[in-house]
Amino acid sequence: MKTAIITIGDEILIGQIVDTNSAWIAEKMTVAGFAIEEMVSIGDDAKQIKDTIDDVFKRVDVILMTGGLGPTKDDITKKTLCDYFGTELVFDETVLDNLKQVISWTSINNLTHDQAYVPKDCTVIQNKVGTAPITWFERNGKVLVSMPGVPYEMRNVMENEIISRLTQHFDTESYIKQVFIVAGYTESALAIHISDFENNLPKGFGLAYLPSLGFMKLRLFVKGEQRRPELETEVLKLKALLGKAIIAEEDIALEAILSKKLIEKGLTIGTAESCTGGNIAHMITSVAGASRYFKGSVVSYANEIKKNLLNVRAETLDSFGAVSEEVVLEMAAGVIDVLNTDCAISVSGIAGPDGGSDEKPVGTVWICTSYKGNCQARKYNLGKYREANIMKASNAAILQMLNMLD
Repeated sequence: MKTAIITIGDEILIGQIVDTNSAWIAEKMTVAGFAIEEMVSIGDDAKQIKDTIDDVFKRVDVILMTGGLGPTKDDITKKTLCDYFGTELVFDETVLDNLKQVISWTSINNLTHDQAYVPKDCTVIQNKVGTAPITWFERNGKVLVSMPGVPYEMRNVMENEIISRLTQHFDTESYIKQVFIVAGYTESALAIHISDFENNLPKGFGLAYLPSLGFMKLRLFVKGEQRRPELETEVLKLKALLGKAIIAEEDIALEAILSKKLIEKGLTIGTAESCTGGNIAHMITSVAGASRYFKGSVVSYANEIKKNLLNVRAETLDSFGAVSEEVVLEMAAGVIDVLNTDCAISVSGIAGPDGGSDEKPVGTVWICTSYKGNCQARKYNLGKYREANIMKASNAAILQMLNMLD
């Protein structure tokens, strides 16, 4: 079924927020067997909303719309949809009851109370994590679903309600897939390495390369559950080709892979970070249950912190500089002593855009990983851009730690 995504909000058009909703919806809907024909971002303007719906419905069967459902004056989507579908707003007690579950009764003021007004001629789907109800409209065999623009609210209702309703309403054939996390290859090098495999895939199969900073996601997919045996055969071929370069066989974050490894082995970890400024610790603690294995972090941005908290020797800093193998080795040993952990990650580098030299240009990063007394230190040359360097260094550090734990 042909599908379009419309995101509404002036804040998107002026660059105040990034539209992450469209990409997320597109991925989930594609897997469910719906073809995404187009994505459109428009402002909070009633005429533009109605004109866009009219135009897009000429080409698609389903419109998924996000945004403009809040309680303030600039949130006009609900009223505009009433005008478009020739209906009116009516009070819905079930929506008010849901509001009382989501927020405390004492927090319901006139504005939030108005959220219980919904278009008369639609199917209302309750928002279990927010105040704006979801509305489902049907006309001439086509469907429009209006959802909140808040990402976690939209994702909750999409995963728990909308996708299942759409697959029941329309006759679709879902994709089946296998995702691999692959390290040690650039995108071009990986494509060359598996070119024969890719060229000989059975009809209907696809292979998608999804590069990230420091690793690759490789997605093998085909439409139709009946083709799962073929998928499993191709998966075995790909695993034989890539071997230990595969660090996970699911679509999972590096920090979640590390979490599984540490829990499986009963290990604890801490970080000593300079140029990454605590980003590795942030990534690790973004995984639920991190308290089982993560002890803490020393963000030793200044040399005096390296010396005073991590016991990096002054003569080491003077002789080799903060960005050196010798310093990250001492940082790792120091954080293990301070935090009493089994494992440690230490990082020191030049994130940029300033601070480089001919000997140590911007993007030079030293990473040390330590596991029960065994230390590995490695130098990386990452690039010129600060934000990318911080993320590349963080990913490289977790990958290096994973390699030690294998």
